[in-house]
Amino acid sequence: MFDSDDLEAIREDKQRWHESKVEPVLDRFGERKDTFTTDTGGQEVDRLYTPDDVGDIDYGDDIGFPGEPPYTRGVYSTGYRGRLWTMRQYAGFSTPEDTNERFHYLLDQGQTGLSMAFDLPTQMGHDSDAAMSAGEVGKAGVAIDSLDDMETVFDGIPLDEVSTSMTINAPASVLLAMYIAVGDRQGVDRETLRGTIQNDLLKEYIARNTYIYPPEPSMRIITDIFEFCAEEVPKFNTISISGYHIREAGATAAQELAFTLGNGLEYVEAAIETGLDVDDFAPQLSFFFNGHNNIFEEVAKFRAARRMWHDMMDERFDAQNPKSKQLKFHTQTAGSMLTAQQIENNVVRVAYQALAAVLGGTQSLHTNGKDEALSLPTEESVRTALRTQQILAHESGAADTVDPLAGSYYVESLTDQVEAEAYDLLEKVDERGGMREAIESQWVQRQIQDTAFDRQREIEDVDRIIVGVNEFEVDEDPEMDVQGVTEADERRQIRRLESTREKRDDEAVEAALEALRTATNEDENLMPYIIDAVKAYATVGEISGVMREEFGEYTPGSAM
Repeated sequence: MFDSDDLEAIREDKQRWHESKVEPVLDRFGERKDTFTTDTGGQEVDRLYTPDDVGDIDYGDDIGFPGEPPYTRGVYSTGYRGRLWTMRQYAGFSTPEDTNERFHYLLDQGQTGLSMAFDLPTQMGHDSDAAMSAGEVGKAGVAIDSLDDMETVFDGIPLDEVSTSMTINAPASVLLAMYIAVGDRQGVDRETLRGTIQNDLLKEYIARNTYIYPPEPSMRIITDIFEFCAEEVPKFNTISISGYHIREAGATAAQELAFTLGNGLEYVEAAIETGLDVDDFAPQLSFFFNGHNNIFEEVAKFRAARRMWHDMMDERFDAQNPKSKQLKFHTQTAGSMLTAQQIENNVVRVAYQALAAVLGGTQSLHTNGKDEALSLPTEESVRTALRTQQILAHESGAADTVDPLAGSYYVESLTDQVEAEAYDLLEKVDERGGMREAIESQWVQRQIQDTAFDRQREIEDVDRIIVGVNEFEVDEDPEMDVQGVTEADERRQIRRLESTREKRDDEAVEAALEALRTATNEDENLMPYIIDAVKAYATVGEISGVMREEFGEYTPGSAM
């Protein structure tokens, strides 16, 4: 790095440059805006960055080498040169048969991992024939009522050859149990099952709202999953600590980072309090981040996230296993950035967001379809989204070297700024007693709501340009195919559920549910009981219903 004399000389030369070159141009032409900021307004962007902006950085302590602490440059020493990120397109809609067909299509097109979307009734622990489910069955994801549905989804897909990510939270234990049961029926050793369940309830209370149980029993279910999988399914990622939805709700990059890592700390503490050793479960913690529009801010966020997680796991929890300190993450391009206007523009947005994720070192990636502001993606738009990743991997050169933006005066400075702002927010969280207390008091939610309000006002005042929305508009009424889910699809799913109930052994179902009920009131791990209930073909609604009755349902407090 540069010594103090070098930096002083650079500062003097920058002042000379500003007076002789910049000021005459400013006097004559000015600049496009008075202030330039990163995409979400978190950090002000200077006109020029020099070694003076990174003068305090120590290469060994702050940046280092890929695959070595503090993992700023990535958790793998060879990056994508040995193995590309997992191309994991998010899919699932209508009935299990439709989703099985889409999964086979994606695998045939070169997708390397599955990502499963569930409809709202499944996410809320309701069966398809429940009154609360009317009109929502199969929309926004696949309807899963019983093990019969999960077996259909994975028909012809050997679970020892794919990894599957499931975006499921409150009923995560039930859907994981179904996945394990499908593997058992296929004869797959549980130790070889690979995948991820989202299982992140704290962010549900913050941003997404598909919660069922209060925080305390929710944390118990989560730590039961940690313990069970460490022993039975060691390659399965037991949680995907998600900043994605926090960012979608309106958070800045620094808020997404702070609140996501804060949730992660809360889960680690809860697991340790139950008696688990940090190194028994921490290697299977994974993260899920948003891929937003500003390439450099996103790269800085990902690099800062790895460094922060390493330091916190080392300093707060004295983790000894290096894998416990390695932050591994999935990225999805930003759904909130897709526009219904001029939808072809979304292809470009998604490509840039995907580039940021790859430059930032993501382990897996989902690229949105261009039409997802309007509907579930069609096969054509899904194919284009997947091809975006494949072109990025094989044609762009972005995957040819590890952390290619390291050493950039701007990126290194921005990495430090995002990290510093995230730490400031975490300090305020700690002052409020940790993430659970900060969430239950609605403090976290208010920070995000204020940011979202400011951003929307900027868009309406045209202080923030959204191409095709508030600038560069056209008068159009585009014709396009839209993927739909019909009432007939809902009726078809309900008939499947009725057939399953008719064929199963009701006495075995009742016995399994009663055993689960007893376990909820005792100090026992719930997962074996849930697996037994699933294998008896008890439904998502029935299993969740037992826990609803025993644990209660969460009602959020009013914002202060």
